[in-house]
Amino acid sequence: MVVCMAARPGVGGIQVPPACDLTLGMERVDKSVPGTSVWSMLAHERFANPAGTMQGGFIAAFIDSAMGAATVTFSSAKVFSSNTDLSVSFLRPALIGSTLTCMAKVISGGERVLFVEADVTDGEGRHIARAHSTYLLRPRG
Repeated sequence: MVVCMAARPGVGGIQVPPACDLTLGMERVDKSVPGTSVWSMLAHERFANPAGTMQGGFIAAFIDSAMGAATVTFSSAKVFSSNTDLSVSFLRPALIGSTLTCMAKVISGGERVLFVEADVTDGEGRHIARAHSTYLLRPRG
């Protein structure tokens, strides 16, 4: 089910899911555990680099969106979440046509600062990337 609330300048509306997730074709697999989210996406040919594998920036965007989702499920309040840094280690190429899964998890944090890790695997269970980031939370409204 796709829920969309169009953002309206000056009103504070937000779009769910965000346009970046829709562009990537991300699908939520699970967010039932607070502080954890699991997402999947197809390594589509429109994201290919000249070598014929998925360009790393799209994998990083996938990771960032999954991590952001994990942070908002961690907080008991409605918050905006933004990362202050993102470090991604690319471990092997993501082959075009493969289904990627990203599991993001808050590993430590409080009310304002969270530390998050994520792993991306392909449909064969191969480890594609590992990332860590720091997120800042601020109240909505």
